[in-house]
Amino acid sequence: MSITTSTPLPEHQTAWQRLYRGYAEYYQVPMTDDILTQVWQWIHDAQQPFFCRLALDNDGTPIGLAHFRAMPSPLRGTMVGFLDDLFVDPAHRGSGAVDALFSAIAEEGRRQGWPLIRWITRDNNYRGRAVYDRVATHTNWQTYQLDL
Repeated sequence: MSITTSTPLPEHQTAWQRLYRGYAEYYQVPMTDDILTQVWQWIHDAQQPFFCRLALDNDGTPIGLAHFRAMPSPLRGTMVGFLDDLFVDPAHRGSGAVDALFSAIAEEGRRQGWPLIRWITRDNNYRGRAVYDRVATHTNWQTYQLDL
């Protein structure tokens, strides 16, 4: 299978929604039509420093997604990238989709002038972490969250 990547086109919306619902289900986060509408709008808003890339199969069907954005790094005095969401349809894992997505993310990051892209994942996301250990450096930072 030959995997390509693309920014989402209007005709990708239904497939993107299916993938994003799968991602939310994996992380046990409720997904609503309002959230899907908002995120789709961010993806297509040129004023938002928010990006999406889709992994497409041979037929051009989206089989994976990545959402990432610009984030200030005060200690560096520059913007860096932050990968919020990465998901490949379980039926297409091992197809090379995740590598294609990381390549597209890195390409956009270089285009934006970011020196790095960071992300977090669930501790027990063993399959994902195996990929991340292969493509990136595992840092020694722990993540905390202050709920408001």
